[in-house]
Amino acid sequence: CIVKGGICSVKYASCLCGSAPCLLCGCCPSSKNSTITRLVFSCFLLLGTFVSVIMILPGMETQLRKIPGFCQGGTSIPGLENHMNCDVIVGYKSVYRLGFAMTCFFFLFSVIMVCVRSSRDPRAVLQNGVWFLKFLVLLAITVGAFYIPDGTFHTVWFYIGMVGSFLFIIIQLILLIDFAHSWNKVWVEKAESSDNKCWFAGLLSFTITYYALTITAVVLFFIYYTKPDDCTEHKVFISLNLILCVIVSIVAILPKIQEAQPHSGLLQSSLISLYTMYVTWSAMTNNPNRNCNPSLLSLVSNVNVTETPGDETSKHVQWWDAQGIVSLVIFLFCTLYASIRSSSNAQVNKLMQTEGGGSDVEGVVGEDGFSRAVDNEEDGVTYSYSFFHFHLCLASLYIMMTLTNWYQPDTSTQAMYSLMPAVWVKMSSSWLGLGIYLWTLIAPVLFPDRDFS
Repeated sequence: CIVKGGICSVKYASCLCGSAPCLLCGCCPSSKNSTITRLVFSCFLLLGTFVSVIMILPGMETQLRKIPGFCQGGTSIPGLENHMNCDVIVGYKSVYRLGFAMTCFFFLFSVIMVCVRSSRDPRAVLQNGVWFLKFLVLLAITVGAFYIPDGTFHTVWFYIGMVGSFLFIIIQLILLIDFAHSWNKVWVEKAESSDNKCWFAGLLSFTITYYALTITAVVLFFIYYTKPDDCTEHKVFISLNLILCVIVSIVAILPKIQEAQPHSGLLQSSLISLYTMYVTWSAMTNNPNRNCNPSLLSLVSNVNVTETPGDETSKHVQWWDAQGIVSLVIFLFCTLYASIRSSSNAQVNKLMQTEGGGSDVEGVVGEDGFSRAVDNEEDGVTYSYSFFHFHLCLASLYIMMTLTNWYQPDTSTQAMYSLMPAVWVKMSSSWLGLGIYLWTLIAPVLFPDRDFS
């Protein structure tokens, strides 16, 4: 066992340097090369997210200043001058620079991988292998990002982050639509093939639960995020999104829609409605009016935290709020799902630039008894390399904005401000997302001659 473990370690190390060894590596899992590649790139993104979370933890700067000879103004060693500016490597500045590095890294690959049609393309080697080299490139870009002067960098990158996050929220919704369609299709087929009513009962239970959570969220929003004589925007947001969710739910079960799309149903609509309410809540938490935006701590402890004039504490980032934690969970789910998804929905495939090609090959078991990863893209890629990296590029911006609560930085006062543009960006993304879902429902009816299966 020890010998085999050592051999596997050497083989795994060789996988860092190229793609061919991995295809022959007996210790690699039985999987398709396209899936492994997406998972590894997603791990790069998750690693950057993990480092960002660590650097934004409260008290990190204090701990770094305790290291002798490290931070400017911190504990010093006689004869050794402190050079490191710890204000830059921790807090929101570090998140912005790490976000910048990851965005540049994935955008670079998005440009390089344009129009790659199969793994026979020379650029596919760069996509599916040389992992250690790619890690060094990411590391070099990250180090260089920390040397960017403050100036207007944070302000400009804030607005770029808002645009990118807007697009990523739309992609999240598309992935949820795809997930709900696949979920509903699989369970319905199992129920029909086995005559087991438990599958239908499960679908019904989840649908009722999602709608119940949606209605509960609406009630809580009206109670805690609106005032009788204030918060008009919130009243409009909640009411409008509730009406839109009712509309898409009704459309999903219309006879013509059901005839064109037999697998369309209330499960998808309930999940999309719940996600819409989450985006609505996320938008309201960015309202600079604290009367309409109570913190979760104040709601739980029933303490009034109404902002008073000149109160600077309200202008600092609330690092770990409930909205940010929920956003991270949904982000992790969507990122991993995008890495392993293989959709059968033609509309979603077109929207997500998934080619649907590739060879239906299974993992080959070698003479040593180990399964090997196989190249299933010799005849055609199963996903757009370029769009996948563009998706991770947007995900980098989204995680940057999430960890900083969508607050705009002010480098002169070391404070961060919540602005209404962040609210409108999130709300408009929810409306556009509902529009996309509605289109997936009515498109087969409007264009019956086209294949939307």
